[in-house]
Amino acid sequence: MQAHNITYPHSLIHLIQGNLFQGLPNEDPYAHLATFIEICNTVKIAGVPDEAIRLSLFSFSLSREAKRWLHSFKGNNLKTWEEVVEKFLKKYFPESKTAEGKTTISSFHQFPDESLSEALERFRDLLRKTPTYGFSEPIQLNIFIDGLRPQTRQLLNASAGGKNKVENPIRSN
Repeated sequence: MQAHNITYPHSLIHLIQGNLFQGLPNEDPYAHLATFIEICNTVKIAGVPDEAIRLSLFSFSLSREAKRWLHSFKGNNLKTWEEVVEKFLKKYFPESKTAEGKTTISSFHQFPDESLSEALERFRDLLRKTPTYGFSEPIQLNIFIDGLRPQTRQLLNASAGGKNKVENPIRSN
């Protein structure tokens, strides 16, 4: 799993270690991977594929349980970046977490003192926390609108020029 004979600047290793993933239940493995890839994409080495850079640096982005998990793959069993990502997400974002996230999304309700914009941001956050939720945009919109307080829904429909003419507010620009 190592790209041999590559020397990286210490500042790059330090930057990667500023985004440590420990394997704790409250950590977001998707956000960790996105940040890790973003950092790795700042490095280009002639003749070295991006995948080799990611493979050689990934262990620096892990600590504690997550580092032990990665080291449990003896003898370079993980040969591609895709394998690492697949196993990492299977370990740290299992189906049960997806199911829990889908349930939370589908049971969304606006809080009594929550504004429309606050409810929308909270709903978008729920979607971000479960990237594999599988709801189409029309279903997301229905869940969101159905979860609004009746007064908010009325105001939203009135501002859209009538019943159920609301444009999709969920898609972030």
